[in-house]
Amino acid sequence: MSDLGFEKAAKALAHARRVAVFSGAGISAESGIPTFRSAGGLWENFQLEDVATPEGFHRNPALVWEFYEARRKAVHHASPNPGHFAIARMAGLFEEMTTITQNVDGLHQRAGSPAVLELHGSLWSARCAQDCGAVVDPFPFPAASCPPRCKCGALLRPGVVWFGEMLPERIWHDAMNASAQSDVVLVVGTSGAVWPAAGIPIAARREGAFVIEVNPEESELTSNLDLSLRGLSGEILPRLLDAATELRALRPATEKRG
Repeated sequence: MSDLGFEKAAKALAHARRVAVFSGAGISAESGIPTFRSAGGLWENFQLEDVATPEGFHRNPALVWEFYEARRKAVHHASPNPGHFAIARMAGLFEEMTTITQNVDGLHQRAGSPAVLELHGSLWSARCAQDCGAVVDPFPFPAASCPPRCKCGALLRPGVVWFGEMLPERIWHDAMNASAQSDVVLVVGTSGAVWPAAGIPIAARREGAFVIEVNPEESELTSNLDLSLRGLSGEILPRLLDAATELRALRPATEKRG
């Protein structure tokens, strides 16, 4: 990470009024939660088609719930890291601050971030697998039975978006709007490989946002963004927030109001 790049990012944040954070699995990996692609993770013991598709749930709901209860257990024992806490602190710095996440673990909320938009749902909710429309949120951990049942008698399914499913329409709309109206978008810990979510920072840049990537390595989005800071979010984001806060305090009062 170059000093020049860091200073440029801090100055952009210092002058921003509206900021959006777009986070992916990398920030949760810093809390010890394996990413989908990481070696030795929970996903290696299961076939994606069996546990992360509607068809897999239809074939074997007990197996799917066994997998998600294991995921919920891992997250239950994890804690938000300094990157999560830095993002939560940002909410008090800007006029508008939106956190958009591809993660389903709830660590942003546990760190104190308000109004998190969860593009891919949450491990901590469940909904009826049939047509009664019931949603259980929060869904208790551990589940009372595996697989659990809805009050209507049908099976409950995890409240996450599986492969082949549409993203929740309202959340998608709010995420696109918030990012497009932002002065700065921070892209934190995402590979940029999962669409349509990965299109959010690209669309925001097209609308005029200054888009900053925070990631230990190059992602599929890097070439389409304005600036990349290489390193862990838990190390970069607290420093970036502190630097932006200091620069902001030095701004003339008229500029702050204007």
